[in-house]
Amino acid sequence: MHQPTRIPRPSIYYPYEVFQPWLPSQHPAQVRQPVVVVGAGPSGMVTALELARHGVASVVLNAELQFSQGSRAICFPRRSMEILQQVGVADRMSANGLPWRFGNSYYRGQRVFRMEAPHDPDDRFYPILNIQQQYMEQYLYEACAASPLIDFRWGNKVTQVVPHDDCVTAMVDTPEGEYALEAQWLVAADGGRSGIRSQFGLQMEGASYEGFFVIADIRIDLPLPTERLAYFDPPWNPSNTILMHREPHGIWRVDYQLPEGETPEEALRPESLKARIDAQLEMIGFGGTPWEMDWSSVYSARTLTLPDYVCGRVVFTGDAAHLLPIFGVRGANTAFQDAQSLGWCLAYTLKGLAGPGLMASHSAERVGAAREIIEEAGKSTRFMTPPTRGFRLLRDAVLSLSLTQAFVRPLYHWRTSRPHEYTHSRLNCPGDDNALFTTGPAHGAPPRNVCLGPGDYLLNHIGGGFDLLYFTEGPAVPEHLLAAVQAWRQRGVSIRITAIGASRPVQGADQTLPDTAGQVRRRYGVFAGGGAYLLRPDQHVCARWLTLDAARLDAALQRALPGA
Repeated sequence: MHQPTRIPRPSIYYPYEVFQPWLPSQHPAQVRQPVVVVGAGPSGMVTALELARHGVASVVLNAELQFSQGSRAICFPRRSMEILQQVGVADRMSANGLPWRFGNSYYRGQRVFRMEAPHDPDDRFYPILNIQQQYMEQYLYEACAASPLIDFRWGNKVTQVVPHDDCVTAMVDTPEGEYALEAQWLVAADGGRSGIRSQFGLQMEGASYEGFFVIADIRIDLPLPTERLAYFDPPWNPSNTILMHREPHGIWRVDYQLPEGETPEEALRPESLKARIDAQLEMIGFGGTPWEMDWSSVYSARTLTLPDYVCGRVVFTGDAAHLLPIFGVRGANTAFQDAQSLGWCLAYTLKGLAGPGLMASHSAERVGAAREIIEEAGKSTRFMTPPTRGFRLLRDAVLSLSLTQAFVRPLYHWRTSRPHEYTHSRLNCPGDDNALFTTGPAHGAPPRNVCLGPGDYLLNHIGGGFDLLYFTEGPAVPEHLLAAVQAWRQRGVSIRITAIGASRPVQGADQTLPDTAGQVRRRYGVFAGGGAYLLRPDQHVCARWLTLDAARLDAALQRALPGA
């Protein structure tokens, strides 16, 4: 029988709660579920919340009785916050996190590069927010617990997955024994050491880099701003790299590369941790400042992905699908994008609103995103931890030149995680006017937020289904478009018409958003007359037009819902 620990995890800032296990004897006989989500990390819970937004019930299985240990993911960029806004936790993240937009790189005591992430009045969220993963997990769990469509089961560990033609059976172990749980689909969100991936014998493609990094969270009072600090080739850790981040509650993360040949066990000895952290504090001018250790861990950089995330009725997501280096805040943030995509594709498949091609497109899009990240993150990883003598010579040359030559300093840029654009997605409409636009979000891109007034933004008004952004100053949406939209609604497809530009409510639109200053038009490249955008339920653009009629809208929706 599975016996997860009931001892609260240690922390000097986060009060861990131990939840009661879900026991089969306390519940009626199990029935087949639409979806079972295995794993309650960022990807698992956001998937469940996205499914619930589309009206699909799920069971979430968590082998443990408490949230994950340590701060883990701490940096959440703007697009992640926009996704978390959709599932209802962004406000709590913002209220308790630390926003920032600058990153600094140092070499031989000199700041050689300062990164400034773009931020303007149309952005609701800062470029990056720092908050420990335990809080993010808490907020997501509380949103799950509040949903009548999510059955959250603590202390339930999946030991085996048995695939069938039309369903999946999960064997689940609990503190009082095992039970079987059937589902139409199973989401494997069980992390980087995915037991389900291992059971299926699936192999990832990519590379693993030699060398290890230590993450150490310490409580210390440092009079420094919330900015990323990177130190290259420091005297106490020659040829290696150190990163520092401020976290809430007086916590600082110190992230440093180990000398070649040192084992993780050696690195995590208390005396080793103390010596390295003391040396780092001494180097930045705060030697002797008292500090207290909260949590430490060791990781290595890997750039790996499964070639296909769908295996029968099992779909892999998050770290179970790919392993990405943390440089550029890519772990949990990629998982959020995975979950947002998976939520709507799986929901529409279960409802019979699309055929198997929709899940195939989800896999192709997210594998493509992982490979793009691998290419980008690989550049950062090779700069942070050169894998060969040649890469080290190149990196050291950049370091040396950067002391006097400004042209090489941008090479320090850490290529922050950004939302993937599904430019070549099968779901994009080939017969629209995408090529005629000179600006605005193109095929596959996420939407651009726009400030509509104090505290009000465009993205507050869209999401949850297909969104037709219809630019007009006329009094009504044309009847032929309304008839086309109504026909799709009768088939069960959620479509909302948002009229943009008129000063008074537009007849036939579900909502009207004035654009008196023309900022929405400028951001979306609709400079005169009419125009329209069709956003998928994950908010990515699948079609845009300078002129729109019912036939063109039908063609775009048929493309976005293959087999419908």
